[in-house]
Amino acid sequence: MTRNRVKRWLRESVRALPEPRGGPWDLVLIPRAEAADVGLSVLQAELADLFVRIAR
Repeated sequence: MTRNRVKRWLRESVRALPEPRGGPWDLVLIPRAEAADVGLSVLQAELADLFVRIAR
């Protein structure tokens, strides 16, 4: 159940972000139960940072 929540958070977070430049990209995101402990806002911030690093 926790893993499914994290999967939903990941899908929602990725949809909200603009696609990184230089693509197309295939990203593999592995949902882990521990990610539920940090919460949605931290997960979104981490994904945004990841997309910025990919675009460099």
